[in-house]
Amino acid sequence: MPKNKGKGGKNRKRGKNEADDEKRELVFKEDGQEYAQVVRMLGNGRCEAVCIDNTKRLCHIRGKMHKKVWIAAGDIILVGLRDYQDDKADIILKYMPDEARLLKAYGELPDNIRLNEGIAGGLDEEDDGAGDDYIEFEDEDIDKI
Repeated sequence: MPKNKGKGGKNRKRGKNEADDEKRELVFKEDGQEYAQVVRMLGNGRCEAVCIDNTKRLCHIRGKMHKKVWIAAGDIILVGLRDYQDDKADIILKYMPDEARLLKAYGELPDNIRLNEGIAGGLDEEDDGAGDDYIEFEDEDIDKI
């Protein structure tokens, strides 16, 4: 029978806690980087995100964040742009909800970004309220049917 030479199995890896709940310094974008909002997850460590410059890019989760930082649709992320591929980017950092609110308060994020919603499909559309779902018929319209 082979001897165990490692330091543990998957439960040891699962037990690591990176102490994400403590406050960290807010990271702003530099040149070659852009803020984005995740539209949908594609699997295989990739996602589709809409950048602040209204460009939809295929983003790759870097290895340091893979299986440690969970990214979902609607999250605000910092992506590193590629010089040789404009339609692809690499995810550098995921902002926590309070950090995203601070970025919006500082004017780094535009007003049309919705922070609290799970999906980013409604970036441009405005809700007019009720009345869109129902069609009113007059009594004579019902008689013609």
